[in-house]
Amino acid sequence: MDLGIRDKQALVCGASKGLGRGCAEALAKEGVHVTLVARTPQTLESAAEEIRGIAGNGVRVTAVACDITTAEGRQKALAACPQPDILVTNAGGPPPGDFRNWSRDDWIAALDANMLTPIELIKATVDGMIGRRFGRIVNITSGTVKAPTDVLGLSNGARSGLTGFVAGLARKTVAHNVTINNLLPGPFDTDRLTSLFAAAAKATGKSADEAREARRLQNPAKRFGTPAEFGAMCAFLCSSHAGYMTGQNILLDGGAYPGTF
Repeated sequence: MDLGIRDKQALVCGASKGLGRGCAEALAKEGVHVTLVARTPQTLESAAEEIRGIAGNGVRVTAVACDITTAEGRQKALAACPQPDILVTNAGGPPPGDFRNWSRDDWIAALDANMLTPIELIKATVDGMIGRRFGRIVNITSGTVKAPTDVLGLSNGARSGLTGFVAGLARKTVAHNVTINNLLPGPFDTDRLTSLFAAAAKATGKSADEAREARRLQNPAKRFGTPAEFGAMCAFLCSSHAGYMTGQNILLDGGAYPGTF
């Protein structure tokens, strides 16, 4: 299927690895010019070079090393991609733990990264999308928005706040062919999942490998998701065919969530 987005401009956050990189690769394969944002220059430039090889001639891949959770970082990213047609927001999740041990500063950091930063990026780009009558915004949130986990309370709270905000705004922009949707990953084979297994191992006294295997077997798919398949879903949401889908929370978790709704 031709997704109809060749030569569009995309700003993809957290794009040096994991789910963000999966999204950037999928968009680049569709002929989208992508600006990749991440904090670590060496890892980011390596990812950009590999994506250039995958995308082929004619696709521009720009790497911007910055901290997107800061005002300075957002200014730098938007200077490199001032008029994105596609925005993929993504930031690393807060650490797991017990809410009794979290300070106000911990909560503010979680809100800055996983709620307020996406909102600031949307604010900076949505009116341009409306003016051009095309825009696709995809927020990478978490399956815990739908099925909260107590040890991920910082993530639950911040990402749920973003979800509530998007629910209202998405109904205002869709008439202008600007959609806003959220992708909710379950267990995907990324560094984030590895870190959670390490934390689980420390808490239970089991090894990280044992924690990983137990989690794999719990999933109806008997495996973890891949960044490539996550990226493919993101690319479809960004396509010309997805203009009638907005304000949705799309769960990709191998069937782990047991509910009907």
